[in-house]
Amino acid sequence: MKGPRFTCSVKTQYLPEQSQLPDGPFAFAYTVTIQNSGDIAAQLVARHWVITDATGHVEEVRGLAVVGHQPLLKPGESFEYTSWTRLATPQGTMQGTFFCMTEDAHPFDAPIEAFTLAKAGALH
Repeated sequence: MKGPRFTCSVKTQYLPEQSQLPDGPFAFAYTVTIQNSGDIAAQLVARHWVITDATGHVEEVRGLAVVGHQPLLKPGESFEYTSWTRLATPQGTMQGTFFCMTEDAHPFDAPIEAFTLAKAGALH
């Protein structure tokens, strides 16, 4: 594909040691891999997450950088980071957008498809 494009994938893990059982909140780690699948160098500048728990409660998180980094990725390069969040319920979803900028200052978005956060045994 011509132009800027970041492709994102996510792996999740329940964190029992960071959770307050039995009633929560429940903690989850997520590891995001961002790959520059376009043909121009670009930088991840900011993030916007939409976190929804099993009751439908939505929390939005916006901010500059990811874990303190604003990686500049050349075509084919990738960046991986791990962060975490808490939910009031033992399952929920996250989805979001990375706001990015090409090296010649053209903005674009990199969507992160919805993914599930779930404590083992919480899904029916």
